[in-house]
Amino acid sequence: MPTRELITLRVNGSTHELAVRPYDVLLDVLRENLNLTGTKRGCDMGTCGCCTVHLDGEPRLACLTLAMEAVGREVRTIEGLKDKGLLHPLQRAFAEYGGSQCGFCTPGFIMTAAALLAVNPHPTREEIKEAISGNLCRCTGYVKIVDAIAAVARTKAATVG
Repeated sequence: MPTRELITLRVNGSTHELAVRPYDVLLDVLRENLNLTGTKRGCDMGTCGCCTVHLDGEPRLACLTLAMEAVGREVRTIEGLKDKGLLHPLQRAFAEYGGSQCGFCTPGFIMTAAALLAVNPHPTREEIKEAISGNLCRCTGYVKIVDAIAAVARTKAATVG
C-alpha cells in the first residue's frame, strides 16, 4: 500500500490537513476528501476543462494537478466563488442567460471566466471565446455561455465606470 503523507491545503479560505498519496490529483482530494463536488470530473486527460479550479488565482486543471503541488498555495473551487452566501455574478448570469445548459461543464466555464475577468474586466467577445477555448460543452453551442460572461463584463464596466 502506498505511503500517505500529511499535507495542509488552503481551500476556499479554509485550512485542511489531509493524508494523501504522492500521486493523488487535486480533483480527487477536493471531491473525495473535502466533499467539494462542484468541481467535475470530465475527461481526466486535461482536454475538457470541467475540473478547472484556481490555484493562486490562476485557472488550473485539477485532474492534472497533484495535490502536493497545491501545498502552500490558495485553491479556490466553484463553491468558493460565493460571497457571504450570495452567488457570484457569473453564477447568476449563467442561470439568467441559459449558459448552464445541462450544468456539468458550468463550474469549469465559470472558474475560467472568473480568472479572465480578474485580469481583463472588459474583454471582447473574441477574448472571451479565446479564454474559454479550453473548456468543452457537449450540450449545444457556446453562444449563451459567451453571452453570460459578456453580460457580467458589461455590468462590471457599468459599475466601475
